[in-house]
Amino acid sequence: MKNKIILTLLLFASIMQAQEEKKSYTFSLDQAITHATTNNRSAINANRDIEMAKKKKWETTASGLPQINGSISYQNNFEIQKSLIPAEIFGGTPGTFQEVAFGTKHNATGNLSLTQLLFDGSYIVALQASKTYLQFYENSKKKTDIDVREMIINAYGSVLLADESVQILQKNKTVLEKTLFDTDQTFKNGLIEEENVEQLKITLASVNNNLNYVTRLKDISLKMLKVNLGIEIEDELTLTDKLDDLTQKNLDLALKSTDFNATSNINYVITQNFVEQRNLEMKLEKSKALPSLSAGVNFGYNSFGDKFTFFNSDQKYFNYSNLGITLNVPIFSSFARSARTQQAQIALEKAKTDLTETEQKLKLAYQNAKSDYEYSIEQYNSSKESLGLAERIENKQQIKFKEGLSSSFDFTEAQRQLYTSQQNYLQAMVDVINKKAALEKIIGNQ
Repeated sequence: MKNKIILTLLLFASIMQAQEEKKSYTFSLDQAITHATTNNRSAINANRDIEMAKKKKWETTASGLPQINGSISYQNNFEIQKSLIPAEIFGGTPGTFQEVAFGTKHNATGNLSLTQLLFDGSYIVALQASKTYLQFYENSKKKTDIDVREMIINAYGSVLLADESVQILQKNKTVLEKTLFDTDQTFKNGLIEEENVEQLKITLASVNNNLNYVTRLKDISLKMLKVNLGIEIEDELTLTDKLDDLTQKNLDLALKSTDFNATSNINYVITQNFVEQRNLEMKLEKSKALPSLSAGVNFGYNSFGDKFTFFNSDQKYFNYSNLGITLNVPIFSSFARSARTQQAQIALEKAKTDLTETEQKLKLAYQNAKSDYEYSIEQYNSSKESLGLAERIENKQQIKFKEGLSSSFDFTEAQRQLYTSQQNYLQAMVDVINKKAALEKIIGNQ
């Protein structure tokens, strides 16, 4: 018994350990985008919406196909309703009445019915609407994939930015600590003033604070990327692309001269879906003025008795059957149908206006996205040049400071200028990547 308990505990522990094992992922940016379009939770639900739309389409189609229904009913008349009839029918006194109970205590009925819609204008429109309904969710899935792609690019770039910032700040910290140590030794030998040491300490404290902040930011950015990828926050994630390499790939000058066609944008396509839906709604209201024709067949059995003998072999059942055709002709609705049709017409005109507005907004958005992308490239080139200048200035000031030819203020100012240029350069690289993604999203170039 003791051995069984131990084995059970070991088995339970192994199961818990297996559940707690972390998964490990290694992604380039392209691999991350591919993974996210399948595993991002919004993308998963978008696929489910498509499946629901397919089922809805079949539900609409099936409503015009043969419908078969069956029913079985049993009734126990423990107190049969009575009626009064003239007593003279049974030889009684004229002018008096006799109580009579019509029916039996036990009644059973079995019925099978078949109905078929022969013609209904609204059904034809509903079939067309179900196709548009499915197209809407298929386009919504495309929009979700486009949004997820841009989101992954931004999140991936944020992680790389934080990682590069950490590396640069650590490097700056190492250089600054060595400079502070040398300066402190020089001060202790009485060759420089204490202000030089204090100034460097202030700069080092600032670098340490920034390093701690960016380190925390890197962790948060990495977790955000994991959420967008559709993986668990506790899983291991390694990024293989480098920020500089991605920036070079996204310096696409030819993209700036690309012709823009609003009809290729997914938002335009979805708005066009709404126009089609409003048009079908107007057709639906018009179709309600048409006659509808349906047919039905019924077949069943009845059985009666004062005792419950329905399962006996000699129980008698009475069958019945009928065929019916129903023609429904709308004649006059006090202009209610006309009012509904006019409402649908107004809704259609509104949808067309929205489509025109969407097209104009997309053209404006394209101009803005194109301008932002061009500006990001200019900023990248400018910040890269500025970084080179800042590095040379800081290096010269450091040499002068060590030789006593420059003040600590000038040296510190050169350092701050260098640190700012480093961050501007990193941000400029990320902006190139993100702004290109935004422009491609508008163009529809994925």
